[in-house]
Amino acid sequence: MNDEVAKDTFTAARHERFGKLPGRIPFEDMTTEVDVDPGGRGAAGYNPENSWSFYSCVALDLGL
Repeated sequence: MNDEVAKDTFTAARHERFGKLPGRIPFEDMTTEVDVDPGGRGAAGYNPENSWSFYSCVALDLGL
């Protein structure tokens, strides 16, 4: 009998904590606005020494 009371207590506590979904997040809270340059270029511009970090071409790697 004591085990059933303990299980009911634990079940009620678990249901109180996890028994409902969290509230919805508004779309406005999921987005941010950032000002950019009018020319569309970043502050750093093009740096050929770092271009390998986001561009890879097998022909260029092989020197073809």
